[in-house]
Amino acid sequence: MIDGRGGLSDPTWRTARTCDGGACVQVAANGPMILIADSKTPGGPALSYSVEEFREFIVGAKNGDFDDLL
Repeated sequence: MIDGRGGLSDPTWRTARTCDGGACVQVAANGPMILIADSKTPGGPALSYSVEEFREFIVGAKNGDFDDLL
């Protein structure tokens, strides 16, 4: 986890188009890492994952591996 977002190389945060402006997950690329943060806390911590870890998560999500959590 990265404490705060200020020390990062100014990544461009992205939010899903379907986000209604409320509590949304944000993602950004930062070098070889993918960062994940909560839009409700813009100065808060961000989790970092390798591109491969993030890719595996996306593949799992597309395959329905996490549908039981909804």
